[in-house]
Order: sequence, then C-alpha cells, then structure tokens
Amino acid sequence: MEHLNLQVLAGEKALDREVEGGYCSDLISDFMANGGPGCLWLTLQTHMNVVAVALLTGAAGVVLTGGRGIPPEVCRKAEAEGLPLLSTSSRTFEVAGRLYQLLNP
Repeated sequence: MEHLNLQVLAGEKALDREVEGGYCSDLISDFMANGGPGCLWLTLQTHMNVVAVALLTGAAGVVLTGGRGIPPEVCRKAEAEGLPLLSTSSRTFEVAGRLYQLLNP
C-alpha cells in the first residue's frame, strides 16, 4: 500500500492478503474472465458491481485509479464484506508499472 501511495477506503482489516498478481480492466466481464484469486484489480470503475465481482473472483483487493469520487455506499459495502478497497490519483498505467516491479523484483 505504501509503495503504491494508496489510500484505504475500506477493508483495512484484510490488508494482509497476499497479492499474487494484478489485472487492469474497466470491463466487469473482462475481469470476471481473466482476474482471479489473489489478484489486485486496477480499475476506473467506482460502482457497486466492482465490489460484487471482486468478491466473486476472490480478488485480493481493488485499486480505484485516477482519483475519481467513490460513492459512500460502495465503500460501506466493501467494508461490510471485508474487501480491501483502495484509491489513488495516479493513472492506471503508473500503478500497474509499480505493482509489476514490486511483484517481479
């Protein structure tokens, strides 16, 4: 979290989950097909379906990129489900590059 300059929006108690990889997509169906357990999902999407799909796939967490506003109900749902929901003003490309470097030293 610190290495990527992320702000915790929800799911702080589950931040100890191991991140095994990352996936960048703004299409829900694409992440459902290609994301998976242990994956950190980087997306611009900020609606409730992001939480549902992250839980369905067993994602390690979701990083909302680009500094967009996040509806409070999305944060409340992620918190209730124990899903790490993180935010950054950085672009998806930048976060993905830094995540890749952290996972592949």
